[in-house]
Amino acid sequence: MLERALEVAREAALEAGAAIHSFYKDEYTVRDKGEDNPLTDADLAADAILEKRLRGAFPEFGWLSEETADTPDRLTKSHVWIVDPLDGTREFTLGIPEFVVSIGLVVDGRAVLGVLYNPIKEQLFTGIVGQGATLNGEPIQVTPHETLQGSRVVCSRTEMKKGWFDDFMDVLTPIPVGSVAYKFGLVAAGEAESTFTPRPRSEWDICGGVAIVEAAGGQCSDKNGEPYRFNRQKPLVDGVAVSNGQIHKTILELMDR
Repeated sequence: MLERALEVAREAALEAGAAIHSFYKDEYTVRDKGEDNPLTDADLAADAILEKRLRGAFPEFGWLSEETADTPDRLTKSHVWIVDPLDGTREFTLGIPEFVVSIGLVVDGRAVLGVLYNPIKEQLFTGIVGQGATLNGEPIQVTPHETLQGSRVVCSRTEMKKGWFDDFMDVLTPIPVGSVAYKFGLVAAGEAESTFTPRPRSEWDICGGVAIVEAAGGQCSDKNGEPYRFNRQKPLVDGVAVSNGQIHKTILELMDR
């Protein structure tokens, strides 16, 4: 079942990505969902494609999307798609190619499968926990780097500008990147050792990425070191700690400071 679900999710991500690409640097409508939270026609087009493809193939699965009105019936389902049709909308509107289509499949509260697709850089990350992860079909793994010293962290531009990493520049290298989910993909592919933030995130921001990082041999938890449980009534998580596993404990200590 997971192999078929991955194939359907992969095709859905590529189709949604193509729709997003057609809006990129073109005229499109931007609506505002709140402070610093834009919504574009590209988000809505991608959401419609994902819902049609994923729910069409697996009508018995639950559904949670950033751009679809939430309904409590998902809480009764063992299998749930959790998606963000366009994670990194802010970057999309600014013409920065650091956004992805994010698809996660949850079974009994655990992220087991993920697909992330950056349609501008044509990077397709996939993973099934326990079976491995790929980037454009080639196997990927997290780095074996064992210490915070010399490690790279993909972080938000806002947090970097606020000086959150200033005290740690002697030990680690911060790399500002847009989308939350895209950061997970980069850690899974060995482009960085970690990404972390004490700020709350939504389940759709991280679900697909969690599956891919874990499939690539990495570790994901909230800021307290607790593994994620998905498909909860309130789909918010208490911070993000994602690493190659080797430096996870150190990352949590750093966040505690």
